[in-house]
Amino acid sequence: MVRLKILFLMLVLNLAYAQQKVLDRIVAIVGNEVILESDLNYQTYIFAIQNNLNPNDPNLKRYVLEEMINDKLILTRAIEDTIVVSDDEVDRQIEAQVQALVRQYGSERRLEEIYGMPLGRIKRELREDVKKRLMIEKLKQQKFGTLTVSGYEVEQFYNTYKDSLPEVPETVELYHIMMIPKPVDSVEQAIYQKAKSILDSIRAGGDFKYFAETYSDDKATAKDGGDLGWVRRGMFVKEFEEAVFRLQEGQISDVVRTQFGYHIIQLIERRGEQVHPRHILFKIPLTEESDKMVISKLEEIRYKIISKQGKFEEMAKKYSEDEQTRMQGGYLGMIPVKELEPELKEVVSSLSDGDISQPIKMKYGNSYAYHIVFLKRKIPAHRMDLKDDYMRIYQYALIEKQNREYQKWVDKLREEVYVYIDEDFR
Repeated sequence: MVRLKILFLMLVLNLAYAQQKVLDRIVAIVGNEVILESDLNYQTYIFAIQNNLNPNDPNLKRYVLEEMINDKLILTRAIEDTIVVSDDEVDRQIEAQVQALVRQYGSERRLEEIYGMPLGRIKRELREDVKKRLMIEKLKQQKFGTLTVSGYEVEQFYNTYKDSLPEVPETVELYHIMMIPKPVDSVEQAIYQKAKSILDSIRAGGDFKYFAETYSDDKATAKDGGDLGWVRRGMFVKEFEEAVFRLQEGQISDVVRTQFGYHIIQLIERRGEQVHPRHILFKIPLTEESDKMVISKLEEIRYKIISKQGKFEEMAKKYSEDEQTRMQGGYLGMIPVKELEPELKEVVSSLSDGDISQPIKMKYGNSYAYHIVFLKRKIPAHRMDLKDDYMRIYQYALIEKQNREYQKWVDKLREEVYVYIDEDFR
């Protein structure tokens, strides 16, 4: 009965698409999920671009279709197993994807031009696919996230594949201490007084939109009068969120300080845990004096380490402002030299094992920071061996085992879930 319903669904959908001017057809059905030829072509093109392959290769298209079918199989099982993905998880993933696209294309405006739609709509278009992808990944994590390999399995894997394992590239083991320049008090006070003066003007009857367009340093929203659109709780930095959720509709905040500078915020509308605010941002510029203070402090820390008054890891835990590495003593990891940022690569090339660099300036988010870098050791490029590269080989062995178990699981799902593939793509 289920098979008949699915075949009927396929017939109806194919008839509907046949009536459209843009030709499309169903190439596969997995449970109640449909894969269209246009979707297959798009995914094949993306995969080909990412892997420098020919998108017109029919074997590549069949491979991509198999992967799409596997995803649909897992999604069907995730729905049956009621795998739950929260709105917050979806929101965070969408934000991460959008920010990656912004970095790729250079700006939000350029991204909007390429996609032919505003940023808010791009996020809405991504939402359903992101939710499905998170459900798939969550179920895969449940199934295979706890897999391990024994020492015997690692050795067996190495003996089987050692001739085909990739060469380990030249690698460096790095630590760092990072400090972020802060605005000097006199500059910060001047910016605060400017924000306070404009707030007084608005409260005296001035047009919020005009002041945002004229004075806001948030160039992405200034042209729209500071309008931030609809935003869920949890998407703003703490200080901004606390301020905006305290406001009544139409109310204007006092001057609010965040990591981005000073803000004047107005709440336009609220719906439960969603708010529609606008703001005026006043960035606090850094000066030469800001840089000198940080450089001087890092030079002092470096001197103490070199003169044996403290260890690098201890100093990193005490002074570094990189929260991701601070509690690990500033440990950045074992990094292939070819993956280093150009500025860092240049510095590391001048260091010997055990050296600590002078303070160097590097990009940090939308601003910059200063670092001192400790090169613990350089490891030349070499073939993998169990003695020096056990953890690398362990990871390869684990991935191979996960892939084997994954394929067994997918094959079993194919026996339980209806799968139809158009004969042209078999």
